[in-house]
Amino acid sequence: MSEQSPTVVRNGRKAPSDDLTEMSGLDFIQAIMRGGRPPPSMAVLIGFGIAEAEAGRVVFSGTPNDDHLNPMGVVHGGYAATLLDSCMTCAVQSALKPGLAATTLDIAVHFTRAVTPNSGLLRAEGKAVHVGRQFATAEGRLTDAEGRIVAHATTSCLIFPTRPAKAAA
Repeated sequence: MSEQSPTVVRNGRKAPSDDLTEMSGLDFIQAIMRGGRPPPSMAVLIGFGIAEAEAGRVVFSGTPNDDHLNPMGVVHGGYAATLLDSCMTCAVQSALKPGLAATTLDIAVHFTRAVTPNSGLLRAEGKAVHVGRQFATAEGRLTDAEGRIVAHATTSCLIFPTRPAKAAA
């Protein structure tokens, strides 16, 4: 008799590790982009989503608003850093085979221009630079609606095998 692995549901969402054991990283990212899988809760909270995805390259987009301001009245750097972290790590994930996942080890962000709610739609393009068996690197660029670079970044990611999530006892 075959036994089905239990599915963990958090905040009404299926645990990603269940899908990653069976899907390639690109298929997983594209399923989120096309609405076949729920977006990560952080993307919903901050208000951004996947605009494009291909093997080794993922683009996120979002429009900052007054909810994203820091005390100085410009968009908080964490908004830009989150978009860049997401696009770069997902670019690495999009290059992985089924049964593997990636997580950020470090990120270095360089801010080049202030972002305001008037900056319009921001596009964060991440590209995998190196994908090995246990370690990967990627780079990202964040541009405003006029195509100007507002920040750029690099990241290192850990690659690890996924396991089906276990149901809470």
